[in-house]
Amino acid sequence: MLYDIRAEITYSYAVPAHSTRQVLRLVPADLDGRQRLISWSLESAPHPQERDHGFDFFGNRTVLLRQNDPHSKLHLVMRARVERFSEPLGLDISPPFDGLMREIASYRSIAPQSPHHFLGASPRLALEAPITAYARALLRPTDTVLSYLKRLTAAVHADMSFDATATSVETPPLEAFEKRHGVCQDFSQITIAALRGLGIPAGYVSGYLRTLPPPGEKKLDGVDAMHAWVMAWCGLDMGWIAVDPTNNMVAGSDHVVVGVGRDYDDVSPVRGVSRFAGSHTTKQIVDVRQVRDHAPA
Repeated sequence: MLYDIRAEITYSYAVPAHSTRQVLRLVPADLDGRQRLISWSLESAPHPQERDHGFDFFGNRTVLLRQNDPHSKLHLVMRARVERFSEPLGLDISPPFDGLMREIASYRSIAPQSPHHFLGASPRLALEAPITAYARALLRPTDTVLSYLKRLTAAVHADMSFDATATSVETPPLEAFEKRHGVCQDFSQITIAALRGLGIPAGYVSGYLRTLPPPGEKKLDGVDAMHAWVMAWCGLDMGWIAVDPTNNMVAGSDHVVVGVGRDYDDVSPVRGVSRFAGSHTTKQIVDVRQVRDHAPA
């Protein structure tokens, strides 16, 4: 699938901000054999006094912007063209649980994608006893890692209700789990905590999700969304498998990856500081459009 993606984020300040410094993770990733970033741009109004490009530990692209002049609004626009390839899941060749523990122990690397980084607690994700008990109750003696991953994904989807008003980005996973309400961030972090509680390496994936209008209706501008889903390490032979508990599915060609990390802290789209007094509002618009009738590059 070839997509054109536009993401706009606007901060409006009741009293002008004196300065802002933001690290952005908004640009789709370039992933060998899975996703190809063809072109991208990122604009900021007002124009920043400083701009720097780089990559973090996990290989996520970062853009640092610093604005030193007073401003009452900060408007960010990211545009990208990206090709997302399908990833057929194939046969289940993942190990049983005891086999997975041996394979983790044999993995002699601490490179960014090593499962060792995704086993324990992380800044926003504690290993909570109630979530671990929930995860263990779903386990069957004959499970492979992949078969269990699919069951857990379906269970979280069934037991949680999507509610955009129930939580915020600061809500701990245990609180969302106890409420059984939340958004994609909550669905994902609960699933990650459940997997790690059983010793399965799991990480947080941030990206864009293409949504489709009801049959017969025209797609509207700006109705797509930034989204979060889960990656779980299913052994040496299968590696990382991505699932979307919010939608109860294996992540596919409609899921455009921006970044991966241990939890939301590692991949937050905008992170930084602003010097201002008073209140502010934030508006986000995302549009993911398939480019049709394209010739392969």
